[in-house]
Amino acid sequence: MPFTEAALFWGFLVVYGVVMYALSPRSKNAASFYRGADDKGNPVGQWSLTASIFISWIFAKSVTNAANLGAAYGVVGGLAYATYWLSIPVAGYIIYLIRIQTGASSLQNFLTSRFGRMASLSFAAAILIRLYNEVWSNTAVVGGYFGLPGEWEYYTAAMLFTAFTLAYSLKGGLRSSIFTDVIQAVVFVFFVGAVLFLIIPANDVSALANAGEFRLEAGMDLLLVAGLQLFSYPFHDPVLTDRGFVNKEKTMLKSFVVAGLLGFVAVFIFSLVGVHAQLNDIAVAGNAPAAVGQSLGLAALFFMSVVMMTSAGSTLDSTFSSLSKSLAIDMPQLIRRTSGRMPSVRVGAVVMVIFAILGNLPMFAGTDILKATTISGTMVMGLAPVFLFYGFTRWSPWSFHLSFWTGIALGLLLATGLIPQSWHIGEGNYAGLLGVNAWGFLICSAGFFLPLALRRLAGRSAAVGRA
Repeated sequence: MPFTEAALFWGFLVVYGVVMYALSPRSKNAASFYRGADDKGNPVGQWSLTASIFISWIFAKSVTNAANLGAAYGVVGGLAYATYWLSIPVAGYIIYLIRIQTGASSLQNFLTSRFGRMASLSFAAAILIRLYNEVWSNTAVVGGYFGLPGEWEYYTAAMLFTAFTLAYSLKGGLRSSIFTDVIQAVVFVFFVGAVLFLIIPANDVSALANAGEFRLEAGMDLLLVAGLQLFSYPFHDPVLTDRGFVNKEKTMLKSFVVAGLLGFVAVFIFSLVGVHAQLNDIAVAGNAPAAVGQSLGLAALFFMSVVMMTSAGSTLDSTFSSLSKSLAIDMPQLIRRTSGRMPSVRVGAVVMVIFAILGNLPMFAGTDILKATTISGTMVMGLAPVFLFYGFTRWSPWSFHLSFWTGIALGLLLATGLIPQSWHIGEGNYAGLLGVNAWGFLICSAGFFLPLALRRLAGRSAAVGRA
């Protein structure tokens, strides 16, 4: 990287870290650090919550994946990936129903009341794996704008970015995360607009809009996968669901709906970066934004890097705050079966530091960031029946476990290549993924209802016996 270019990129990284630390508020109590309230105990405002949900779910790996899919399948690929953001309104509405119908203060609290403590512990383990993956998958994307895997620039940038994000996360926890999310959302939208200003004039608008074909083999299979995962994918991400309990029910629901729709539009628009690469025969090599940025010049590459840093930063600080809440509050309450008071801020801070270190280890080993979405989304397909059909039962631990662990098993079989060809739907690259999610949803739903059906049959048999 030439000296001028290196100075620009490294300079922005340092300025970004210093500014975020300087502007982020300091939490003076545990309620502020873990729940995002201000020093007086007031909850997060509606528009701050909306901006936080919007930008914290615009992962660096996600916009990279969206652009890569745009390069591979045109607008169909972009639509497929953007569809995941429609799961935000779905999650918001279901959390809204859970809160007004059960009075639950968290998803763990809800699961314990309906499906037992072991169900909550299983769920907590799944979300910890998800949060762990969010660390390396976002820092690796940032490192990719400074060097290639194996080069010192790549690792140094990723670790420096981690250190800056950790610093302001330690300062304010969830309150700091939500506050900086608002700033990062504004910066993200501005620079995405700047990227589009460079891309759209370089192409025929009709060519951009009509790139791709709506066929199973041309990306439609992934679009259908996203549609199936709308009802399970969001629930294993506490970065999103934690925000479903920090404000009043109706305020929360409005924020989730608006943030989801804005996210869908933003991710689809950014996928046009990849469509531009397809139309102009640009080799993306697994990173369409960087490849397009390099082809358009230093300004475009710099804009791309800013988009990635802001999106990665918003996700990483939210990941740190969710990890601290999960391990400092949720897990101890589940294990000890007590509600208790919130732990000190120091406990959450220690959790953040540990995961900042351990969470980057997979980056040094080499990873595939696309699989962090598709495979993890498949493994938690069993959550869909749990949250869609919970109204059919008041207490049924086996319903949760037969649904949840069946989904985990099917996800592992898919990841290890053990799903038979007969399960595939179509002939595209995601035929196996689509087949597992389609058949898996039916199998997990059957597992959820099986204990309820057996209980009803047993009740009828008992009634007949008494007669």
